[in-house]
Amino acid sequence: MTRVLVLYFTRGGHTAKIANAIADQLTFRGAKVDLVDINSAAATCINWPDYEVVALGACVLYGTYDKSVFKFIEQHAEALGALPNSFFCVNVVARNPEKRIPENNKYLQKFIALSPWTPADLKIIAGKVDYPSWPWYDRWMIQLIMKMTKGPTDPKSVIDYTDWADVKVYADHLLELVDVTAI
Repeated sequence: MTRVLVLYFTRGGHTAKIANAIADQLTFRGAKVDLVDINSAAATCINWPDYEVVALGACVLYGTYDKSVFKFIEQHAEALGALPNSFFCVNVVARNPEKRIPENNKYLQKFIALSPWTPADLKIIAGKVDYPSWPWYDRWMIQLIMKMTKGPTDPKSVIDYTDWADVKVYADHLLELVDVTAI
């Protein structure tokens, strides 16, 4: 049985939902999965040799990642790199298919430039617009960004751009990373 570690940072809960969907698909495929929020107590006592593959996901807000993502990576870069690994980036700009290509997604490119860890595998997942649940300042700023990028600006909009079938394909792909490195 393949042991998989799925790590994530979430702000509004959508990245956690995606990480859970990845874990569910991996479990369905017969893997043993540990799902860990990088800011939880569980993240401080990971026994890295227990795993055969690791995926780390983080969301983007205002064009950047939370500082805790880079802090976690700085502390665990060697362990992350020692296993077959993947990074998944969740952002709303990926609502446009061309922005799901790593070379075309400036937020993923920013991550690669700033991260002390170089992921072996990369995935971009479209996020969710949820104006009603966001504080007024987030709603206002994101509406401004959306206006500039021709996205939705209605303050009542709740639009999930995530391709859930593709999230399952990505989870299956994580199991292939183990097979590839075993050759």
